[in-house]
Amino acid sequence: MLTRIFALSIALASPVAAAVIQDVRAAIARNDFAGGEKLIASYRAAGGVTPEVLEALSWLGRGAQAAKQWDQAEGYAVETRKLALAELTKRPLDAERHLPIALGASIEVQAHVLAARNQRGEAVAFLEKELAAWRDTSIRTRIQKNIHLLSLEGKPMPPLEMNEQLGPAAKPAAALKGSPLLLFFWAHWCGDCKYQAPILARLEREFSSRGLAIVGPTQRYGYAARGREAPPAEELAHIDQVRQQFYADIAGMTVPVSEDNFKNFGSSTTPTLMLVDRKGIVRMYHPGKMSYEELAPRVEAVVGR
Repeated sequence: MLTRIFALSIALASPVAAAVIQDVRAAIARNDFAGGEKLIASYRAAGGVTPEVLEALSWLGRGAQAAKQWDQAEGYAVETRKLALAELTKRPLDAERHLPIALGASIEVQAHVLAARNQRGEAVAFLEKELAAWRDTSIRTRIQKNIHLLSLEGKPMPPLEMNEQLGPAAKPAAALKGSPLLLFFWAHWCGDCKYQAPILARLEREFSSRGLAIVGPTQRYGYAARGREAPPAEELAHIDQVRQQFYADIAGMTVPVSEDNFKNFGSSTTPTLMLVDRKGIVRMYHPGKMSYEELAPRVEAVVGR
């Protein structure tokens, strides 16, 4: 449902208002944060504080974080959060798509600034407080992702729901205990996930004889091909079609279908890759795609433990 709301909000958004996001991101790419600030001031003068302006401001925070300009990143994040919370007195968080992106980014940046200042414990505590506050909204998964980024490695893997599965390799969660695991969270619409497929197939060929199991959790999004709204059964059939077309070479991959897995594992980015050792301890948590050269040594380390 949230996906459909977001799609509708895109269709209704003013092209002029949406342009501020593109313009500010272009300024960030040039490392021109002062120019980005001027653009936001100009758009605010013309149209006030809109969700699009807030998303643009949140991009300044993310850009400064990427540049390791921690004080600047914190300033942008705090301002985004203050303005976003003011907007929430007028509308629900998920009434359109830009406001949750802005608020979620402000929370993310504030946490990583704390971690960069050697205050990781404070960062995780801050995120856990935010998770409790926003658990019933679309930014829950994003907040959980950042908790995991800062604290999951070296801890037991969260429970994996496997009540609904696709593919020939369906098995209960208990059957995976004692095996080194490579978890691959993917979405049927995700291009970067399809990029990952031949890499995972190669890793399976090289490491399955040493016990590696690949699990590919996915979920429904409320739509099928080309964004057409689809009921659950129809979308599941589409997901399976995508699985067979793009991931058939990962022959042993079990595919649990569960929205709760994405929430609990913080998979707001697809793909998300995760390595778990034979004792069930997480050894790598990585939102985003990875090359074979990046992944193979990490798999070798887990398989050899």
